[in-house]
Amino acid sequence: MSDTRLMPVPDALVGERVDAALSRILGLSRSRCSELILDGNVAINGTLASKSDRLGENDLLEITIPEPKTPVTPVVGMDILYDDDDIVVVNKPVGVAAHSGPGWTGPTVVGNLAAAGYRITTHGPVERQGIVHRLDVGTSGAMMVAKSELAYSVMKRAFKERTVRKIYHAVVAGHPDPASGTIDAPIGRHPSREWRMAVIDGGKRAVTHYDTLELMPGAALVDVHLETGRTHQIRVHMAAIGHPCVGDVFYGADPTKAEQLGLDRQWLHAVELGFTHPRTQLPVMVRAPYPDDLNHALEILRHA
Repeated sequence: MSDTRLMPVPDALVGERVDAALSRILGLSRSRCSELILDGNVAINGTLASKSDRLGENDLLEITIPEPKTPVTPVVGMDILYDDDDIVVVNKPVGVAAHSGPGWTGPTVVGNLAAAGYRITTHGPVERQGIVHRLDVGTSGAMMVAKSELAYSVMKRAFKERTVRKIYHAVVAGHPDPASGTIDAPIGRHPSREWRMAVIDGGKRAVTHYDTLELMPGAALVDVHLETGRTHQIRVHMAAIGHPCVGDVFYGADPTKAEQLGLDRQWLHAVELGFTHPRTQLPVMVRAPYPDDLNHALEILRHA
């Protein structure tokens, strides 16, 4: 049942924006207070408020707190790893794009969240609202979407400035030598093969750091930290040093081996996101467990 409150404006909040004032009065996040206003649950002197309205000393606030919503419908096939008023981090499955775009009619992270009832910020281009970074359709793992305008602006900048810690795990063919290293090689469009990237002169600078975590017969599990964020960067760099991601036949992996492992995509997973929360400024670390297809391939390799 909804709860309606009538109250004069406290002296300390005269001149404040109504969304900021409500946050202090109700003890709710500013984004949640903005939702209340947008949904028509806040009036000033009998007139529906907008979030940028300023409060006067003689104003009367009417605030309706609606009854709690039905719990959000689970996002089918896409686990929620972290969720608050500002951001949601999903474990994106393979075959799901970050957002819609030319040539893509399949499922998207944004579409799946919207269908499950998640409110995403309207900031950003129409087809990419809330998107602060992306994962390829063929790569699974932790991906963040902004729910508030604050999170969108702060986290978009954080990803651009590379202050977000992004860790990937990959299973690559062979045993990298050295076991830990840095690949610093420019990446650009392949000169003759459409839709493919390559290490080429004149490409954009790309830096990949890797550490070997586990050796298996004919393969290695590596931990990868990206210093830059080029398209297909890990796949291109590992292939360039002779160790393509297992299953990545697009970049030179053995198709027979991929079939043996039951893989129809590269063994590559965004396993961790570490960031400073845009509102609280506290450190947050989110980890994404491996999906079934990658776990299955890994177990076959371990027992080979």
